[in-house]
Amino acid sequence: MTAEKMVKRASDDLGLSGRPNVITRWYADRNGSEFLTEPWCDMSITYWARHSDNGAAVLPNGDRAYTVWHAQDGEQLGRWHEGTVANIKQYARPGALVFFDWGGTNSIGRIDHIGLVEKNLGDGRLQTIEGNTDDACKRRVRDASVIAGFWNPDYERNESWTEAIVRELPILSQGDQGPHVRTMHHLMLARDVPGLEGVSDAMFTPAHSAGIRDLQAAAGIEADGVVGPQTWPVLLAVH
Repeated sequence: MTAEKMVKRASDDLGLSGRPNVITRWYADRNGSEFLTEPWCDMSITYWARHSDNGAAVLPNGDRAYTVWHAQDGEQLGRWHEGTVANIKQYARPGALVFFDWGGTNSIGRIDHIGLVEKNLGDGRLQTIEGNTDDACKRRVRDASVIAGFWNPDYERNESWTEAIVRELPILSQGDQGPHVRTMHHLMLARDVPGLEGVSDAMFTPAHSAGIRDLQAAAGIEADGVVGPQTWPVLLAVH
């Protein structure tokens, strides 16, 4: 089970549209013909989980088509995070299940929609893959104003010790402060990143962002200047 496999399976369906479709037909075969033309955002999550060997992590109580129940699954596991900017920045990982309330609350009972986190943008926004958005599977960028909450499935049961360490590290972006920024700064110095002469380790500065982009480009990962799950291993020299 891996979050990467879950996200990859979701990305394979980008562009799928209309209903019935391959997802609703598959779900209806398992759960009843009434699902053929029903809203299919959570059917998509179920389909991607079952087709990426992630069912046990994503679907602890079985197939889901109703988003409120799926959010409650995460709450019962103690994995639920309300959709605040601080929570999104610190805890939302690729592969997280993210739930939306178009009314702008963080109430599980008012959830309208679900998506899969593809990337944490580091500023309180998430890049997602969503089924049944305009009756299609599309990438979206969402922020805290519509994110009711999210939970990270337990993809990590078979992770390595380095993956476990990285999972506990936060997403860092320009303007952040604190001990993890100091750690980042000194790891950058250990990697001989230029441009940090006289730069304080107290805040994530534009100089840090530029250096991180250089490290990311050299490592062959997206050079966005944000320190997240792909960039921490580079800093730690375990990439």
